[in-house]
Amino acid sequence: MLTQPGTAAATDAAVISDADPLAAFSDRSLLIVDDDKPFQTRLARAMESRGYHVQVADSVADGVSAVEARAPAFAVIDMRLGDGNGLDVIARLKERRPEARGVILTGYGNIATAVTAVKLGAFDYLAKPADADEIHGTLMAQPGERADPPENPMSADRVRWEHIQRVYELCGRNVSETARRLNMHRRTLQRILAKRAPR
Repeated sequence: MLTQPGTAAATDAAVISDADPLAAFSDRSLLIVDDDKPFQTRLARAMESRGYHVQVADSVADGVSAVEARAPAFAVIDMRLGDGNGLDVIARLKERRPEARGVILTGYGNIATAVTAVKLGAFDYLAKPADADEIHGTLMAQPGERADPPENPMSADRVRWEHIQRVYELCGRNVSETARRLNMHRRTLQRILAKRAPR
């Protein structure tokens, strides 16, 4: 049934759309490509609760296969995956479905590369760790506009701590190697690792 502007039904539709912008999309398919299983599972549940129809993949190969089988309307893709670069998935998605909205997730050290991702067709990018509210807000933003900044963004100390933790994990929890790569004294690093995460 068509709704005429100005009618009660049209007004109701506008209110629903403002309250839940996803309601304006007939196709709510969302592909999440991330090899961090706990994060992938949490995000999938959170996005399903917001009304998305979620499919997950944990590699570039699986992500590309999912896009080939049925290109989704939305995608959340980690930049760094075990078998390659998430940019390969976003590039294929843009070939198959140019209007798709794909968000690249990146570590703090890869922001410059994320800008390249946008040039290759990503709708936007977010630095990890991003939560479901930030991702949903970014997917729903108007083209050319950035999502509203989070009400309580991480502090600079927390960002630094997250970055150190990420490098530490990538170095196989080897303190000496992590300290070398961060150009930091080993004892300083040990003190940081022994503390709780800052707020």
